[in-house]
Amino acid sequence: MGRDVPALVFTREDRRRYRIKMQECLEVLAQMLREERFESERPRVGLEIELNLVDDEAEPAMRNSEVLEAIADPAWSTELGRFNLEINVPPRRLTEGGPDAWESEIRDALNHADQRARTADARLIMIGILPTLRQEDVGEDTLSENARYRLLNDQVFAARGEDLRIEMDGVDRLRTYADTITPEAACTSTQFHLQVSPQEFAGYWNAAQAIAGVQVALAANSPFLFGKELWHETRVPLFEQATDTRPQEIKAQGVRPRVWFGERWITSVFDLFEENLRYFPALLPLCDEQDPARTLDEGDIPELGELTLHNGTIYRWNRPVYAVAHDQPHVRVENRCLPAGPTVADTLANGAFYYGLTRALVEEERPVWSRMSFQAAEDNLHTAARHGIEAPLYWPGMGEVPVPELVLRRLLPLAHRGLELSGMDAAWREPLLGVIEQRCVTARNGAVWQKEMFHRIGAAAHLDRHEALRLMTQQYIDYMHLNAPVHTWPVD
Repeated sequence: MGRDVPALVFTREDRRRYRIKMQECLEVLAQMLREERFESERPRVGLEIELNLVDDEAEPAMRNSEVLEAIADPAWSTELGRFNLEINVPPRRLTEGGPDAWESEIRDALNHADQRARTADARLIMIGILPTLRQEDVGEDTLSENARYRLLNDQVFAARGEDLRIEMDGVDRLRTYADTITPEAACTSTQFHLQVSPQEFAGYWNAAQAIAGVQVALAANSPFLFGKELWHETRVPLFEQATDTRPQEIKAQGVRPRVWFGERWITSVFDLFEENLRYFPALLPLCDEQDPARTLDEGDIPELGELTLHNGTIYRWNRPVYAVAHDQPHVRVENRCLPAGPTVADTLANGAFYYGLTRALVEEERPVWSRMSFQAAEDNLHTAARHGIEAPLYWPGMGEVPVPELVLRRLLPLAHRGLELSGMDAAWREPLLGVIEQRCVTARNGAVWQKEMFHRIGAAAHLDRHEALRLMTQQYIDYMHLNAPVHTWPVD
């Protein structure tokens, strides 16, 4: 969620100063891009995973402070809700040590954290939305203790001026209101980071936007919210609604939402940061002491703190990131559209597909974003979130086609090619992308398994809905720890 902030009340002067500092940061970023001051020789990939905490009955456990203290590892941090945690896996070269080494590293970290969590009477679960979460679990008292979250909550509602309306239709129908942003905490995601040179950024961001719908369809894992069966990836509409600062009248005027797909293909990373300032008022107008222009003139690297803090309050499904690491600035694409889970094996398969496919699309002589409207890419995202792995999606040269056919015929060979170009040999590629292939062959992902298991348990034992969801979640945790890809999970 970004850096910690103190509890404050903002004045008009705070907002004026922040606007000036953001513009200064933007101008310095433009200068750095012109002068090619960015690290591009040692590109890295990275991974963040958000997780839920549950008790032994698979009910939400509001204990993230206690669990974080027990884990005692700086790679872990709190998230918005007291039932959330996040791990930031150290960045690495894509082919460094091979996928087995990365999988072992991630599993060891998660298993260690789960063991420590048990000392605080909690367990970890990687899942898009926790099925046992009730609406009463997402009130003001379940916000994490970090002052940033309460401040962000206050600023969202100050801008909005009324309660949040949450509504969606799936198998069931949900209509409710919320007086905090805590429903957003129900959305737990996997975030893939890809460091690229500024010259390559636009191509990789455009490619990521073009395939977002395909990613979501393949990896959907969030079919339940507040006891209701909704979209295959309910996380997408929930996240869009739970942080919306716009009342109905402002929406009608065409003001852009803060959870945003975007509105056009780009030509530079600068386009996105410039849009941030042009379209979105500051939620957290906190100025630091650094003068970015003076810092750059003196030969040092500016942090661009105001620009990056503002960027952290605009929730693009593919977000630009500016950061300084080892005294070198870099830019990266943060791919944010996927849910957490179900397993580490599934997560790394999703990552291989994403990294390989974007590389291949960037290398194409006629890029896909020159043959596909931006609106079609956005429509794909919402169609995929609603219908999951069998969603009909548009792709240039194929028209509207079911996801398994699109992936098997067109995109999976491209993903193989992209990983090969990145230096990953067939012995590493085949197991990872084989998981994606079998998901398509079986038409099974996390959302499909959850829905089938929920209905089987409920029908077999004549249980009420919450009890069926609870038993399904317990079974999910057991299979998650086995680390077999979700398309192999039984439902009998």
